[in-house]
Amino acid sequence: MEIIYSILSAFPFEFLHYKFMINALIAVIVITPLFAMLGTMAVNNKMAFFSDALGHSAFTGIAIGILIGLKNPVLSMVAFGILLGLIISRVKYFKTASTDTIISVFSSISVALGIVILSKNGGFSKYSSYLIGDILIVTPKEIVLMLITLAISYLVWFKIYNRLLLISINSSLAASRGINCIFIENIFVILLAVSVMLSVKWIGILTINSFLILPPAAARNIASNSKQYHFYSLIIGLFCGVTGLIISFYADTSAGATIVLTSSFVYFLTLLINQIRKTNTA
Repeated sequence: MEIIYSILSAFPFEFLHYKFMINALIAVIVITPLFAMLGTMAVNNKMAFFSDALGHSAFTGIAIGILIGLKNPVLSMVAFGILLGLIISRVKYFKTASTDTIISVFSSISVALGIVILSKNGGFSKYSSYLIGDILIVTPKEIVLMLITLAISYLVWFKIYNRLLLISINSSLAASRGINCIFIENIFVILLAVSVMLSVKWIGILTINSFLILPPAAARNIASNSKQYHFYSLIIGLFCGVTGLIISFYADTSAGATIVLTSSFVYFLTLLINQIRKTNTA
């Protein structure tokens, strides 16, 4: 990392003179493409609130970690996130309620359970920082962990993408072609759960869903095909992440929230572009 610090600090930008900003920049460059990639399928499958539910379940994951005596709750957060994601994925196949209703039910239960356990004896304040997150506290070890997650996620993504896309378009057709829909969706859910839980401390429970949904939603406004959709999503996610981080440094604001506002601006910009296109072709 010292080599990276030396190279980046040589650029004539004030924010690159601080190691914590360089760490945050690298983390953003790693996180935003990963979330943008996973977000494309979350948008396709109408699971916009899914990552929100996973983020909220972080409280219960932390609580479980404390109850079993873990010093670092990341392991329990990831494990509970995967378990919750798989349960939601399974229950929605019962078709007793709409997907968003099922997600909301489990999200409510998990966040309430976590808060109840953590608030015992007035201890919740120690974990309230997870609500907002702080990407400026990311460490080199955590960056390496996210890089490994990114590499594994891309390998798995390329392996299952075509089948996952077909499932999102028509699950009955996918099943008729011999695709195990539940298995493939479960792999996607696990990727999403791991990514969300590893990032929630930096991004924050309140804003993590926006990282996943806004770039793909913006890309969908201007993309003409699936290839463009993924490419634009990655570019928009990366651009908004880096731009928002830099703006937050000079404006002295929350990095996560500023990145979300930047992504929101780009979303409405692409929405305007889409409307202009429709008007011109009408």
